[in-house]
Amino acid sequence: MPLVRIDMIRGHRPEAVRAIADAVQQALIDVLNIPPRDRFQIVTQHDPDEIVALDAGLGFDRTPNVVIIHIFTQQGRSTEDKQRLYQTLARQLAPVGVDGKDLFISYFENGPQDWSFADGRAQYVEGDLSVPKNR
Repeated sequence: MPLVRIDMIRGHRPEAVRAIADAVQQALIDVLNIPPRDRFQIVTQHDPDEIVALDAGLGFDRTPNVVIIHIFTQQGRSTEDKQRLYQTLARQLAPVGVDGKDLFISYFENGPQDWSFADGRAQYVEGDLSVPKNR
């Protein structure tokens, strides 16, 4: 049950935004084996001066089509699974117009006690939801 924030420069058509969001969801399904309806995404478009995403000294240039993805999810996945997710995201976002050099991904982990889905309750802790099993 990842929570995903997708940030991009303003100006994408609604169908392009949906295609990016759908590609991100499909990568999570394919690599992390989440259920299709386990979808929590926040997409925000920003003015061009509100996103600064340089190359961390790696020697490439980004275009104004930069997409920043923050993934918040349960702890426990392997480094290999995370790397596979990053590669899958790049591969699945390319056909919808996001070049690999314009993709920035940040992955955050936490535990079952860090989630509330409704009513101010911790559904994993209280047993309403089973804690996802990581591979």
